[in-house]
Amino acid sequence: MGDKNELKMTVSPVVTRDGKQLAYVSFSDDNRSAEGEIPECIITMNKGFTPEEVACLEDYMRVNRTELKKMAASVNVMNAFMTED
Repeated sequence: MGDKNELKMTVSPVVTRDGKQLAYVSFSDDNRSAEGEIPECIITMNKGFTPEEVACLEDYMRVNRTELKKMAASVNVMNAFMTED
């Protein structure tokens, strides 16, 4: 059984916005959620994380940017919709 406050992370498929490719990285637990963008590695939406925690999430995205980009590139949108939890 996992910790109730376990932080979950999901990565979107690559999207194009204003001619630039990016992906969204979402972090959440039972009470909080945040969403950031890669490759910029900035948190763009935050509900409940402290400024220090936001800085840690941005650092995490920077340190793991290459792996997160690979994850985003491998996301198959149709498979994601068809997968059951």
